[in-house]
Amino acid sequence: MTSFTNKVVVITGGNSGIGLATAQAFAKDGAKVVIFGRDRESLRNAAETLGANASAIQGDVTKAADLDALIAHVKKTHGRIDTLFVNAGVAEFRPVDLADEAHFDKLFDINVKGAYYTVQKALPLMGQGSSIVFTTSGAQELGMAGASVYGATKAALRSFARTLSADLKDRGIRVNAVSPGPVQTPIFGRMGLSHEQIEGFSKEIAGQVPMGRVGQASEIAAAVKFLASDGAAYITGASLPVDGGMTTL
Repeated sequence: MTSFTNKVVVITGGNSGIGLATAQAFAKDGAKVVIFGRDRESLRNAAETLGANASAIQGDVTKAADLDALIAHVKKTHGRIDTLFVNAGVAEFRPVDLADEAHFDKLFDINVKGAYYTVQKALPLMGQGSSIVFTTSGAQELGMAGASVYGATKAALRSFARTLSADLKDRGIRVNAVSPGPVQTPIFGRMGLSHEQIEGFSKEIAGQVPMGRVGQASEIAAAVKFLASDGAAYITGASLPVDGGMTTL
């Protein structure tokens, strides 16, 4: 697989979970990594973990000024972006009769609008041979109760992987998506569940996965690295399921 030595990798939501695991995987392979996230403390801890070849910028993908600050930092520090991992997102689940406008707007603002304008603002620093990867979800494929809004946001990102591939093919920029199944990440703790509820939820959902377990963030990171590598040079507009067979079997 491609060496990422001195490649510039920008990761939104890079301070925890899948984003941090992916940042660690790229940094281990020699990349210069820039992570972006909202929480100052977790960003600082993540940057310390990643080491000297990483930098961290605090910001919110729903705020244009914060995205501008991220891109300005990358331009000043590195001058280009080789891989953009559009990973920042939130997961909240409500049945349709309880999905109020605040819930709808929050998920679409972060998961869809934030992702779209992250790409738009990064494009001036991207050129021939660069790559964009979105984080979608198995919820884009499955009719999951309580996930009508969340699933729609992830389906929108799946659509972006196709349509932006068409927009950017003449620039030599590939666009793909990685579609995780259930993965053990800190996002469970942000869903307002107790430790016992998280364990119960994990066991229940693992029973729905053909491989019989939830995934690890490092397994998603490996898929992102592949999609960003020269080994995937003939792949664009695709969505790679990394879900233990949950959406394919």
